[in-house]
Amino acid sequence: MNVKEIKELVELVSRRGLAGLEIERAGFRLRIEGAPAHRGAPVFARAVADPVATEAPALPPAGPVAAVAPHVPPGPPGSGEHEGFHVVTAPIVGTFYRAANPDAEPFVKVGDVVEKGKTLCIVEAMKLMNEIEADVSGTVVSIYPQNAQPVEFGEKLFAIQPR
Repeated sequence: MNVKEIKELVELVSRRGLAGLEIERAGFRLRIEGAPAHRGAPVFARAVADPVATEAPALPPAGPVAAVAPHVPPGPPGSGEHEGFHVVTAPIVGTFYRAANPDAEPFVKVGDVVEKGKTLCIVEAMKLMNEIEADVSGTVVSIYPQNAQPVEFGEKLFAIQPR
């Protein structure tokens, strides 16, 4: 199974709102989980190779692909850095992009007012472009990573002053 086929299956699960899908071929097992409850629900893909099978190589597990990042509580008490702000974090490991392509305007800038569901950035992981959306309405007060910078799971991307 190649990456293109896996992408198509992930898109199928997302488009159809399926709860999940599991496929096994020649010792290669792929499980894709989705949550059909709302648009942009996380979709998880994990490829696992059977230890006795040598025909199919194991692919590294893909992290969650999410449209919105979870709320991260403020830093240590007294730090003041995130007090009163909602912090949007990276839902996956990948490359942070502020715009859809190098010639386009950034999705958002510091000072922009955003509505819940507005695309803030793209995190590319394994050639998949994952749009990260605001999960609160408010004003963007900080953008942490630079364009085209690698980001880790849970890394701060944006601080938003909620309305």
